[in-house]
Formats: sequence, C-alpha cells, structure tokens
Amino acid sequence: MSSSRPNILWTVSEDCPPRFGCYGDPLATTPHLDALAERGTLFANAHSPSPVCAPSRFALLTGVPPESHGPALHQRATPALPGWMTTYPEILRGLGYYCTNNAKTDYNSDVDPRGLWDDCSRTAHWRDRPDGSPFLAVFNYDPTHESAVFRREEFTVDPAEVRLPAYLPDTPEIRGDFAHYYRHIAGMDAFVGRLLAELAEDGELDNTVVIHTSDHGGVNPRSKRWCYDEGLNVPLIVAAPERYAHRFPAPGTRTDAAVSTIRIPATLVELADGTVPAHMRGGSLAHTSFDTGTELAFSMRGRMDERPDLIRTVRDARYRYIRNYAPHRPYGTHQAFGWLAAGYQSWEAEHLAGRLNEVQDAFWHEKPGVELYDCVADPDQIHNLAGDPAHAEAERRLDAALREHLLAVHDNGFLAEGSPVEGYDASRAAGAYPLARILDVADAVGERDPERVPFFSAALTDPDATVRRWGAIGLLALPAAAVTAEAVAVLRATAAEDPDPHVRIASAEALGKHTGDVDAAALLAGLVAPPHPETVRLEALNALTALGPTAAAPHREVVAAAAEEPLEYLGNAARYLLLRIDGSYTPRSLVFDLEGMIARAAAAGDPRARRA
Repeated sequence: MSSSRPNILWTVSEDCPPRFGCYGDPLATTPHLDALAERGTLFANAHSPSPVCAPSRFALLTGVPPESHGPALHQRATPALPGWMTTYPEILRGLGYYCTNNAKTDYNSDVDPRGLWDDCSRTAHWRDRPDGSPFLAVFNYDPTHESAVFRREEFTVDPAEVRLPAYLPDTPEIRGDFAHYYRHIAGMDAFVGRLLAELAEDGELDNTVVIHTSDHGGVNPRSKRWCYDEGLNVPLIVAAPERYAHRFPAPGTRTDAAVSTIRIPATLVELADGTVPAHMRGGSLAHTSFDTGTELAFSMRGRMDERPDLIRTVRDARYRYIRNYAPHRPYGTHQAFGWLAAGYQSWEAEHLAGRLNEVQDAFWHEKPGVELYDCVADPDQIHNLAGDPAHAEAERRLDAALREHLLAVHDNGFLAEGSPVEGYDASRAAGAYPLARILDVADAVGERDPERVPFFSAALTDPDATVRRWGAIGLLALPAAAVTAEAVAVLRATAAEDPDPHVRIASAEALGKHTGDVDAAALLAGLVAPPHPETVRLEALNALTALGPTAAAPHREVVAAAAEEPLEYLGNAARYLLLRIDGSYTPRSLVFDLEGMIARAAAAGDPRARRA
C-alpha cells in the first residue's frame, strides 16, 4: 500500500451526543474512545448538518447540504440524485479502495446503496477485501438510536447523579431517559474497541486513520430534531497513526473551532489522494490547525416527520445564532415518534398541569424570530441574547454569515415541499427560484411587526408563488389585531383563487386564525382529502391542526379518513388531531401506530411503510 494512502475506519453511532469521558462527562464509561482521543484530535465543537438522521446522512454521503437539494432537507424523502453528484464511496472505489458499509444507509434520496459499495450489509468488513487493497470501512452502531429510551433496562448510572439541563423539569421519567442512555453509550464504546482490536489483530492499526462521530446529537427532549447544541453537537475524533500524523494536529489536541461533519466526505477523498469535487462543501478536516475565530458550522431543520418547520442556524466557537422562519408554531408541536419517549410525555404532562417554571415552559409556546446564545456562558442555551446591545456585533456577524450561506447553497427550504422547482439543478434554473427576493420576505416574518402588513399584502400579489406563500406566512405570524381589513380581503381572495395549493393553505390558515372564518377551515379540509399530493395534504392538515379542535371538528370525517390511510406521516398527524377533536388526547396517547401502518400499507399494496 502507498504510504500516502491510509486505510480508513469510520464508526458512526446513531443519535449519540458526546457524553464521553474525553468530552468531560464524569458518568460515561468510554475507555476506548477516550484512548482514541488521546492519540488523535478531539473536535469539541463538531456539529451535524441537521438534528435528525436522514438529512444528515444525505450530507455525510454527498458532502452536499441537504437544503441545497430539496426535498433532501426533510426527514425521509426520496429526491433523485443528479448523475454528477458523486458520493465518497464511488470516488474512493475509483481510486482502488475496497469500500464497505455495515449497515445503515438512510441516505434520504433515491440512490441504491448496492451500487455505491463493494459490500453494504450486516456482514460487511474490511477483511473481505482483495489482497493489497486499501480499505474504507464504515460501521454504524444502531443501539444508541432514539428508540433506546423507549424501553427500560437495568440502570448502569444512578439517575440521581445525572445533570439535567435547565430547560427540563426534574421528573423520574426524564432522569430515567438520561440515565438509561449511558448503558448504550458504553455498549457503543465497547463496539468501537472490538473494531480497533480487530485492526490490531490484522496488523493494520498503524496503517489506518480512525474517525468516530454520530449522525446528529442526542435523543432527550429538546435535542434530536432541534437546532440547539443538544441536537447538533456530535462527537468527532480523528486519530491517525504516526506515518500519517503530519496531516492532522498533534496527538491529544482538542480544538474548540466550530466544524461541520459535512466536511468528512472531502476529508476521506483527500486522504485517498483523490480530487475533492466542487459540490463537497466545507473542505477537508485534514489540517494541522483550526481557527476558532473564523470557522463556522451551519445546520438546519426542515420537516420533521409529520411536522413541517423551517429553522436555520450557524455556530462559531462561542455563539449559536438561530433564525426561526415559523415563529407562529410552538417548539413543542406533538411529534408521534418522539412522543414514544417517557421524557416528552412527562414534560408535556408537567406543562399541562402548570408545574413548569418560565424557562421550562418556553418549549410549549411560540418561538422568537431570532435566537442568540453564548454557549460558553450558557451551555443549556436558555438566555436569548438577540437584541442585547452587549452582543450586537456577534448577532450582526452571524446573521450576515447565515444569509450569505443560504444564498451560497441555494437553500431549497423556502420552497413548499413538492414544488416543481425543488432540487439542486431545478432550483438553479434562471428565474425558477428568486431566493434573495424570497429571503427579504421570509426574514421579515420573524420580526412580527404590524408595520409590515402592507409589505406582506403586496407580496401576496407577486408573480412568484413562493414569494406569495411567504407573504401569507408573514400575515399568519402577526397578531390578529394587526391585520387590517384590506389585508383580510387579500387573504380571502388568495385562499379561494391562488393557483398554488401551498399559497392557498397559508392564506386560509391566516384567514381562519385572524377572523374565525369557517370557510377557511373548510378549504383546508378539502386540501387534506384525496386526490391532492401527500405534501399538500400534510401541510393542510398541519394548518387545520393549528386552527384548533373547534375549527377542525366539523371536518372530523375527513380527518378520520386520513388517519386510516397507509401514509405514515399523514396518519400520525391525523390521529393526533382526531384525539384533540374528541377531547381524549393525553401526553401518553399512542399516536404512532407502526404495526397498523405496516398492515394498512400491505393491504393497500403501498410500499411507503418508511419507518425502519
């Protein structure tokens, strides 16, 4: 093997925050990863492109931000991968590497994993390579997945010793979720240890660069699916043997510079002496130093299963800056799969009982348009510094960096899911997606400024459907008292007549919210029913849910029919609304119906039973 081309072992723990000894967690049992960090580089501020698996795994495969290629930014979607968008295993195989993946894929696209890898299976291993071939071996560790906290085993950590973040109430269920997860972190560490032992047995330890990370952050409430450090901060350790050590910082280095795991594909290509393609963003991590003053990590939230949303964020070594483009939606919108965890059930129960303090209760209310946190002074990210003159320079700097990034990656998230101009190439066609003009409207939504009513009303007459949609969202996000009779008239006409269903949905919700017009709920219910596309139906169902059970009650039959369909996300959203209409919902209500969903899909011959 050429001395310039190492083997590469990349271990990925699912849904796993850096609760390791080497990251300063005194309760963790992680001797193998701690030892790996001692002989490598520990990135203390590594962040995933998304706080959920599928969009992040799209980025980890392609080096492309998922928001660049809609609908890959949304949780479980199947955009076609353009032929030019080469993935890192394809590149490394072309360079003579034997490439294996064991075994999770979840690439959030239509790509066939069998065409990417020499072996993609639960038995895939570097030991099956041809003699003399360098290898890239990826091993995914599943037991750290969120579902680990849905069941209880014997605790290996005393729940009383767990430090709970300030935004969570101190309940046995929440303490139990945190404490129970340490068992799975210890199991993951042992798994990595076995792979390292096998490298040593094969005489390959001195020839192999080892990378360990996670697809996104943790599994506890306000972590997975959310754009705070708990959802985005991941472990990232890169350890190179002596013969390749010159390509990285000195062994035992800890860097606080903010980096994104989207840079791993470029790193792999560079280590293999390949040419990094232009679409792989961020650049390689094979550097000897990282600048805490300039490095940035960008992340995003799109639709999370059945709940559409749009959040964008940037992190530097000290601050996290967040823009919420749907400030009228609460953080704690019910999400069927997440609510299988006792922690979410307990937190919502405490909210409904009125037992939360102001910090803990904030999750159950609408979002601010902008958030800024000093993550060094405030690691739980509970003190929003947006608008604070003492931090104005950081806010201006990160706001400008985020806007520049959105334009540079041509962020598709401002399009309605299912738009004909979604996708890397389609959205870049001349005139298809005037993103700068759209951002001018979307950025104003978070201000929730009554003086913007004429601006949003004018946007509703724009020739571009996406601009019109954001004009409607701007009016929707305002308090009812601010919306003038003239604006209501424009909303009413748009809800009834606009050719784009997503514009009609946002207009109808705004009309229903501000006037109580029963025709608005009826319009939404009509869009929930077949034969409209699933993306339209789901957005309409969420809008109807936001209007409340009283507005939705006359349309119970439509909602009940949607609850019985073999479409996971539509069914989850409909079952939740049905419980609210009937007044029978509690935080422990079982909304996620995996067995029923699979059975209905099989009976209907529908293959879209997508939850693995």
